[in-house]
Amino acid sequence: KANAAIIEGSKVFSKDLMKKYGIPTGDSVTFNDADKAIEYLKSSSYPAVIKADGLALGKGVIIATTREEAVDAVKSMMLDGAFGESGKNVVIEEFLDGFECSLLCFTDGNTIVPMVSAKDHKQIFDGNKGANTGGMGTISPNPFMPDMDDKLKSMILDPFMEGLKNENMDYRGVIFIGLMIVNNIPYVLEFNVRFGDPETQSILLRLDSDLYEIMDAVATKKLNEVNVKWKNLHSGCLVLASKGYPEAYEKGKEITNIDLIDDEIIIFHAGTAIKDNKLVTNGGRVLNICALGSNLIDVREKLYKAAKVIDFDGKYYRNDIGLN
Repeated sequence: KANAAIIEGSKVFSKDLMKKYGIPTGDSVTFNDADKAIEYLKSSSYPAVIKADGLALGKGVIIATTREEAVDAVKSMMLDGAFGESGKNVVIEEFLDGFECSLLCFTDGNTIVPMVSAKDHKQIFDGNKGANTGGMGTISPNPFMPDMDDKLKSMILDPFMEGLKNENMDYRGVIFIGLMIVNNIPYVLEFNVRFGDPETQSILLRLDSDLYEIMDAVATKKLNEVNVKWKNLHSGCLVLASKGYPEAYEKGKEITNIDLIDDEIIIFHAGTAIKDNKLVTNGGRVLNICALGSNLIDVREKLYKAAKVIDFDGKYYRNDIGLN
């Protein structure tokens, strides 16, 4: 339902929803006036998280380590229009120091079924350094995720479903929950009303049920009748990106050797095009290299072996996907 899309479409709305239904999340303040936001930043603690209210292609979140960086972020969003209408309102949020993980769920509005866990790697450089991206790679299951199914259900999933019902949101589909685990307590960073890229590639490779049957049950409110099964395997996704991403980057670079990759590697084309009968780069994130394996070491070996073979000018990828 369109009215439920605001859970993702507005950071302000989702923050208010979490506060109303007691879902753990970072403390935050919302501003629609740049001068007031900048004044507030004088007394903030740092790092601080600056979020554009609306959608910004996964780039509308800035972690500011100093007041100067925070002020620049607010000016960029609210005064310079870096994210257009999405940046007219900003949320200034406390920085949660823990480890980030992703939880995707199927829901038909009555029943919610968590998928297997995944670990995303958002920042552009190894060691989680540099600017946030749409995601540089994922693994599933998340080896760093503590056993907290009961906490996730009681602290997040149950109150979230209560909120959907009480706010008359007949939402049926996939809910993506970005989490930060702090001292073994899950906090929600964001909700998305869709699959998340590139977590989806890792997660759906492990699905052992028919996705059509699941989504049909989601649409017809019969999810409680479906047994969602998963393969007892590990999976991973490694993003090959264009040099310069997530800032400015060049397009049109020929991609070679993709035909040399063996069949056990699955490649999703994220930002490619055909030009003069040649496969070329056409985006910041170019290719998603994915694999299944019996363990994480096996998966990483497959991913990085393929990443070395495929080539294009300016090819860049993180070397530490799946490492702590």
